[in-house]
Amino acid sequence: STCFRHIVIPRALSEKIFTMVSFRRKKDKGEPKADTKAETAKKAVKEEKPKPAAPTKPPTLDDIPELVETMLNEKGEKSAAATKRIYELCDVGHKQNRVPMVCSGKWDVLTPLAKCLTQESGDGRHLACLALNNLSIPTENKRVMALGPASQDVIGGLCKVIAEDKQESYLCCICLMNLSFLEASITTILQHSPVGDGKKALAPLENSDSLLRVLEKLLTNSPANPKSGSGKSEGVRWACGLIKNLAKSEENAALIGQTDIPKCVVENIRATSAPPSRWTSNSLEDFSLFVILNLAQWPVAKEALIKAGAVDVIKPIMAEGDLQGLKATMACSFLDATWDSYPDSGAPAAKNVSELMTNIVEKKGKDGQYAYGVFKLYTATKAYRDLSVSASEADKSGSVTNTKTLAVPSAVALNFQIISDLVLSAMDDAEGGSKYVPDAMSAEHAVGSINALLPAILQAGEPPRKSLQSEKACGEISQMLLTYSDISGTSGDAKTKAKAAAEEISAASGTARPVLEISHDLWNQYRKREGQPLDQFISQEKGVEVDESGPLDFLPCANSGSGCVIS
Repeated sequence: STCFRHIVIPRALSEKIFTMVSFRRKKDKGEPKADTKAETAKKAVKEEKPKPAAPTKPPTLDDIPELVETMLNEKGEKSAAATKRIYELCDVGHKQNRVPMVCSGKWDVLTPLAKCLTQESGDGRHLACLALNNLSIPTENKRVMALGPASQDVIGGLCKVIAEDKQESYLCCICLMNLSFLEASITTILQHSPVGDGKKALAPLENSDSLLRVLEKLLTNSPANPKSGSGKSEGVRWACGLIKNLAKSEENAALIGQTDIPKCVVENIRATSAPPSRWTSNSLEDFSLFVILNLAQWPVAKEALIKAGAVDVIKPIMAEGDLQGLKATMACSFLDATWDSYPDSGAPAAKNVSELMTNIVEKKGKDGQYAYGVFKLYTATKAYRDLSVSASEADKSGSVTNTKTLAVPSAVALNFQIISDLVLSAMDDAEGGSKYVPDAMSAEHAVGSINALLPAILQAGEPPRKSLQSEKACGEISQMLLTYSDISGTSGDAKTKAKAAAEEISAASGTARPVLEISHDLWNQYRKREGQPLDQFISQEKGVEVDESGPLDFLPCANSGSGCVIS
């Protein structure tokens, strides 16, 4: 038999056991519910739900003074939180705030944002980069940020982040690129060369902390094949985008040409495995080819590119019938590529560059390739002139085989138009005008093109014949070139070429010159559309009228009663 021993359970333990059991026991549905003290307390806790935190109020422009104060005087999380609020005020949903924040004169948000760039905390630095990027987009803001009182702080802070190779380096390059779209700022930006307090100023080439040397270091220290989308590859890509804009100035090109940057951008093109047709806008390859193009147009940087082997690297790209092909064609013309380097005997090169010149003058772009403003007229006219010189050098003595490819009437008329529009803009008493007033360099390049293409332009018709139209064209165009040569500020070389061309054109009068006739007619049609005076370049010498008093009434004795007799 089984024996049961009486077990005495202490009171405290028995209550504990009973409580545990009763907590788990299913209550009889029929029993009335009674709350124990524990259950009542638990229920009270459940019913007393914590109040939800009040939603954060979106920042407004009125909050800026307080936020700026926090950014300047606090550190760590408080400063980062204030910077985040400044960023929110100018994010994509608040674009309307960007100009007032910078240009209204009510606040200085640039100095505290620049200060945040020097923080060790990644959050504050990152948010400051984002805010500065957004603020650098409006055209009105660029001048204040790049040339205003806080410009050295802004440019210096961005440069310091790039120099320290922080993960936000690419954001700083983008911000500087945005500012460099203001052409008045590009010299100031590249001249940034900080030194310590009390130290002697250093030129950018002599200062390892200058933006020029910092960008050079970024490019030269880049891995041979950085992983696409990595911080390093993005930094190099946007640095090339910045350099593309900075290289538009001859002064900047002279500095860049004395660094390893030309060699680096040529190597970017050489190393790519993607065909040019697959290069997207703003890709590393796209930016690098733009840098080559912009540097090549300035003699001070041209030699560095030739030494880096740029011609051989970009020559195959000319066969592309798109934007990259156009850029490569113009760059090759600047780098003295021989005429046989151009595909299809230079026909695509002549067509594409003359089309670009026309589009710039008419203030339009080309669908799917480039917008108006991407290229300058002086760049396009220089490319056309260099192509013309290359074709002329390739022609045998007396031949026009190559120059006639470029000397099509529409292109020749466009060069006449560019020269005459500059002449009209320089003459105070001239009537009419042009919707596009060319710069002096463009007109000089146009004169160079006419000079190089004269054998093809003046080619006589077959069979030879007299032509009043050609005679009129020769007289008017030669007079226009002579007028151009007398304009103040025209270079000595341009004067010489204009006078030589005028003399040769004038001497060709009397025989039919089909290309010249058609070009002259197209030029006149343009002048009629623009409301320009058609007699502007017709010789103003007039004959002497004869009446009863005779033809010599301009002599001192005329009508003087001296008894002069005209016999």
